[in-house]
Amino acid sequence: MNFAIIGCGFIAKKHAEAIRNIPGANLVAVCDRQPELMLPYIENDSAEAFVEIEELLKVESIDVVNICTPSGSHAAIAELAANSGKHIIVEKPIAMTIEQTIRIIEAANRNNVKLAVVHPNRFRPVAMKLREMIDNNLLGKISHALCIVNWNRGQEYYDQSPWRGTKEHDGGVLMNQAIHNLDLLLWYLGNPIEVMSMEATRLRNIEAEDVSTGIIKFETGVLATVQASTTVYPKNYEESITIFGEKGTVKIGGANALNFEHLALENMNDSEILQIKEAIEKEPWGTPGHQKIIEDMIVAIREDRKPAVTGEDGKKALSLVEAFYKSAKSKKLLKLQ
Repeated sequence: MNFAIIGCGFIAKKHAEAIRNIPGANLVAVCDRQPELMLPYIENDSAEAFVEIEELLKVESIDVVNICTPSGSHAAIAELAANSGKHIIVEKPIAMTIEQTIRIIEAANRNNVKLAVVHPNRFRPVAMKLREMIDNNLLGKISHALCIVNWNRGQEYYDQSPWRGTKEHDGGVLMNQAIHNLDLLLWYLGNPIEVMSMEATRLRNIEAEDVSTGIIKFETGVLATVQASTTVYPKNYEESITIFGEKGTVKIGGANALNFEHLALENMNDSEILQIKEAIEKEPWGTPGHQKIIEDMIVAIREDRKPAVTGEDGKKALSLVEAFYKSAKSKKLLKLQ
């Protein structure tokens, strides 16, 4: 299976490494407006280099295009790729607006190509185990949840590229960091029906928000509180999700939500709980999420099925972020259904 990466900035390295680790996957082409950024892939992968996206998309041997450009350009590139008959893996967020997202999904459907969105946290062993517990009703009826992303992104992070922190091309902590965790909440708890939020730009010199707090009500009645920021000193402090149920309380957490910080289940003894914790701690990252997403795309193409994280999944996560923004702007409770 032949892959091409469009956009050779920081995140492209993860995509390239993942492709190299998959038997039968080949990175055959890269594209960027800054030719020097393509050099590592020319040297290490013998990838063909392109400055113009349209020229890359003319290469018939390319099966899948990995879009790693700034978020504001995802929609236009994804539409071009779909219209060229290429399957698409697009970094989160899928796009910057729901209108753009709908265009991407419609283009993929119209051209019969697969569309996957990079929400790699779903593939962390601890995240998958929590989903399994919820599916098996080990927590019983869920009452509420807590989602925290207290991270550090210094001013230098935003200053390294002019598009970072802008509302048009990047967004703030919700769109760029916490969207991963909002995706997990949706994966765990289902459809949201109401959102109330507040946001601020407190410490970073950016257009978008660096602090956000909100409450989500799901159609099951579950309430989830979300706190997110990129202003924490001096480094990432906490990324966690806690689910509270009538028969259990489970917190996945740490600086990067990799382990069970709290695990109490009515129908599981201490020895069983310890075994689960130790198994996760031995390999907290598991197979890197980007690799899992690319592997899944290969299988989805061969089996002609949907990818594990679809364009619709990306749309749901983006819709929730948009709901937070709209509620904060209007200073009102926002009903989603």
